[in-house]
Amino acid sequence: MFKRTWKQIKIFAILIIILICLPHSILPHRVSTTEKDDLEKYKKLNEIEQRLIEFKDNDEALNLKIDQLDEINKSRNRYNAAPVSLDILASRVANKMCKEAADNAYIGHWDLAGEEPYLRYAFAGGHDHVSENAYGEWSSDNYFISSQTIVSMMKSGHNKFMAERSPNNGHKENIINKAHNFVGIGFYLSGKQFRYYEEFIDRYLEFENIPESMNAGSAGSITIRTNGSFLFYMIVYREKFPNRLTPAEISRRGSYADFTPEIYKVMPAWELARYRNGNIYVIPLSFSKEGLYYIQLYSDRKEITNATSLNTKGKNPESGIVIKVSK
Repeated sequence: MFKRTWKQIKIFAILIIILICLPHSILPHRVSTTEKDDLEKYKKLNEIEQRLIEFKDNDEALNLKIDQLDEINKSRNRYNAAPVSLDILASRVANKMCKEAADNAYIGHWDLAGEEPYLRYAFAGGHDHVSENAYGEWSSDNYFISSQTIVSMMKSGHNKFMAERSPNNGHKENIINKAHNFVGIGFYLSGKQFRYYEEFIDRYLEFENIPESMNAGSAGSITIRTNGSFLFYMIVYREKFPNRLTPAEISRRGSYADFTPEIYKVMPAWELARYRNGNIYVIPLSFSKEGLYYIQLYSDRKEITNATSLNTKGKNPESGIVIKVSK
């Protein structure tokens, strides 16, 4: 009896050692309560969001993005940056870009329509400020398409961003920017192409009555609701309507500028203060010629009502409004 029992104990001990030593990827994945809560939260947001519905994530893709969000937040935590939340609209914008880039075998920050990240996000209905990271891989053979492959490649792309060194570390600096509070995650794996995009969002203002388009010479307005802050500065950039680009042209381009050479209008804090009622600003706008007008707003904890010297250095834009103006 003792020998048999001792033999069973040894077998049981060996099994425990084997289970401990097995790679975690082989063992069944135990989903924590937090992960379940996150998945349910984002599933609800995913169902509510109706913009870019054709690029909506299914539950499996959403779960992969929640795991990748954890990787992003681990990177931010190492640099004392607060965690970001997953943004559904920005993720769909990223999904759309990933698919187009993979289908046309290019990697870059412009799409085939010639649009930069802030234009794509705004045309999808976003009004916050967006900053993009782009990554791609390709192979001479077809990739094995699975969740494990996608997870591995997303982590590889993110880790390559984080491995950057100054002065060529723009992707890393974007990831650890303390102003970001949301991120959109996009991926696409098909055939010999993989694409992964991160769309970091700065969301601090609420926007109402933002016109998608206006006619030159007509009068309009935008409504901004602040949360414990005051508008500090507004810059309106103008650019021509973009021209289509080829995949080769996009691939030859590097980083993008978050502004255009033409500044159409600036409005400092004391001028913006005239349009404040409580925490709501109704800012009048009119445009003299056709084009795309990109509006960046900055805020501050203190209100400035008298003319003084202002500097936006060290401040992050808190809007990415784009208005199309035609003749």
